[in-house]
Amino acid sequence: MELTRRGFVALGTAALGAPAWAQQAGDAALRADIAGPRRSPANIARDRYRHPYELLEFFGLNDRLDMLEIQPGAGYWTEILAPYLAAHGEYVAAIPDLTPDEQRLKARFERKLEADPARYGKVLTVPFGHGPLGAPGGYDLILSCRNLHDWIEQGRAAALLAEIYAALKPGGIFGIEDHRWFADKPQDPMARNGYVSEAYAKKLIGAAGFKFVAASEIGANPRDVKDYPDGVWDLPPVLRGGAKNRARYLAIGESDRWTFKFTK
Repeated sequence: MELTRRGFVALGTAALGAPAWAQQAGDAALRADIAGPRRSPANIARDRYRHPYELLEFFGLNDRLDMLEIQPGAGYWTEILAPYLAAHGEYVAAIPDLTPDEQRLKARFERKLEADPARYGKVLTVPFGHGPLGAPGGYDLILSCRNLHDWIEQGRAAALLAEIYAALKPGGIFGIEDHRWFADKPQDPMARNGYVSEAYAKKLIGAAGFKFVAASEIGANPRDVKDYPDGVWDLPPVLRGGAKNRARYLAIGESDRWTFKFTK
């Protein structure tokens, strides 16, 4: 799709809070989209771990924002955000497309959009990882869920965070979560087990220019002991070990996560 950006002057205060009446209406609409019957059963089953309403509320979402999601994967957030922002805001998905695996995932995501034009017809996409993510300072809110550990392992965290910083408007919000490593154990500088400590994440993100605003325990899971042979991917939803220890991993649930809000 060809990316076209609207003006941002009229939305200048939206990222930091709409009037009370708008927030109340937006909250009701957001709850309705989360409860919507057209979401996939697999994604609905993950709500108990991902806490979509609480996370988006923490990041200050309202329905008049121009929003960018980094690496939407199979479209968990797309199912909620695309209809929620369709009338008054804008939802854009940034998708890497350099490797064969990335191209395969991008094609799967685009098929999802094409299969339901009434719901996803206004969704825009941009490539991620090799160029600007739209107009500089164009987005009120940028969302990244469980991507930072991959960027660290790839040796691209600084470069990709710089792209995100350039795309966020001054005063806008960068909302990010990832799998939480222990505060009192050394951080693998390659994050090969998928976990990133809070201090390490804050250092990387701060070095890109972002200012820390707040943290939330929305994604906390004290059952996650972080000692798995294949790292965080032994836990659901991946369950990389197959039948081995499956009951144990299902009982633990999805990973323990930190959730941070930054601004520019």
